[in-house]
Parts: sequence; structure tokens; C-alpha cells
Amino acid sequence: MTDAHGELGSLLRSWRDRRSPADVGTPTYGVRRAAGLRREELAALAGVSVDYVVRLEQGRARTPSAQVVAALGRALQLDRHEQDHLYRLAGLQPPGEALVGTHIPPGVQRLVSRMGDNPIAVFTAAWDLLTWSPTWAALFGEPAGRTAWQRNLVAQAFLADAAVGQVGRARYPDGGAGFRASLVADLRRTQGRHPHDPSLRALIERLQSGSPEFAQLWRSGAVGEHLSEQKTIDHPVVGAVEVDCDVFTVSGSELRIVTMTAATGTPAAEKLDFLRVSGVNSVA
Repeated sequence: MTDAHGELGSLLRSWRDRRSPADVGTPTYGVRRAAGLRREELAALAGVSVDYVVRLEQGRARTPSAQVVAALGRALQLDRHEQDHLYRLAGLQPPGEALVGTHIPPGVQRLVSRMGDNPIAVFTAAWDLLTWSPTWAALFGEPAGRTAWQRNLVAQAFLADAAVGQVGRARYPDGGAGFRASLVADLRRTQGRHPHDPSLRALIERLQSGSPEFAQLWRSGAVGEHLSEQKTIDHPVVGAVEVDCDVFTVSGSELRIVTMTAATGTPAAEKLDFLRVSGVNSVA
């Protein structure tokens, strides 16, 4: 009989060895004895402790949560089959089509890493933020220290408690009414594809109870797709930044890639470049 826990540790080590820091956008320092990721690098990418990674690889930690498994899969850039196998080795059921997908394909991971000079982020179909570039963090504030609720774009748009900690704030000619209506119509489209996802249901219920505007828009029954648009981001350090916001859907997935760009040589491009170089992501 296969020792599932032993295989889990062995595979984690193998998957860690095949990923270089360059693959995941991690800078390298000093002499490296191996080309793969170090345990501390994997731990940082997955948001867990180094000790926990050690215990997983040695088979001493046997029941990682679904959230940890998902984070490890993203950090290691596993494909769908590898990700599902990791869930099973951890004694968990792989997420099915009934749930909103959170898996980020390796190609999308590389895209975010290599386009990091621009604000770029990846969201689920429920608009939960999964990963982002350093320039995204510099423009909007570092998401890593925020809760999953505070990283949800729809929650940020409608509820003040979810927007706490944001740095750059989007500004629209109509006050954002069109943007918010578009998000609600898009979220209803997602709800139609995943009516039994408990996390999505809880998100919608919390928004309905917390925002009269969201509740009214939800009752309207509008179904649509959130599209690209121009917007102005008011940042406390560099001021107003006019950007083109483009939303791309990943082929074979419901993930949304959101990018903010400005034409070369414009004041907005210079401001984004300053944020990228300075690493500003918080304001005292």
C-alpha cells in the first residue's frame, strides 16, 4: 500500500526542485547549491512557516488544510492534474466545477512575474484576489496583510470595512455607479455557473445585508460581463494616475487578469514607474 504522506513529502520536494526563483519572480542572493526553490522561498510564496514546509516534506505534518494546499499549488505552479493529486494526497477532495476555481496555471504565474513592471493582478470569477505584481501593491496597497474579504473587489466596491487599508482609490466620472453595476451583473453570471458554491453564496449574502445599493442592483437581475475601461487612480504619494484598465479571461479558466497601463512618455507612465522603482506601498 502506498504511503500517501510519504509521497506527499517526496512530491513537494520534487516540485520545489523543478522551480527556479526566476520562474516565480523571486530575486536570488548569494551562491545557491541547487537550482530549485529553497524551503524558505516556498514558505514565503505560500504564506506558511518554513517549519511547516519542513514538517510536510518529512511527513510529520499530515493534514494540511485546503487553503494551504491551494497556496502550495499556486506557489509551485502546478498544473490542474498535479493540483488535484496534491489535494488527494492531503486527504482532501479536489475542488470540482461546482466551486469557483482558484487554480492559477503556470503560464499565468509567469505572465504576472514577467509583466511585474505594470500593475497586474489575477482574480477568481467571484473577484477574489489571488496574486498580484509589486507595482499593483504599490498602487493600491499591499494585499498580503489583508483578509480574503478585504481582497475581494466587489466587497471593496460596496463596503467600507472591506476597503480599509487601500491606498490608491479609483475615481470615475459617474462616481463609480456604472463600475459597481457592472461588477454585480458579472457576479450574478458567476453565481449562475456555480449556484452551490458556499463561499460565493456567503459573499453574496454578506453584500446584500451590508449594502443597500448592492441589494438593489442584485434584485434587478442584470447579468453581464465586467469589461475593460479607463479610470483615474488617486494615490496619496503620486497624485492622480490615469490608466487603461484591461480585463482578460484565461482560456480554459474563469480567472480574470486585470492590468493597469499608461501610454509611454505620459505623466501617468512616469508615476507608475516611480511607484515601481520606489516600492511605495503604504502611507503613514
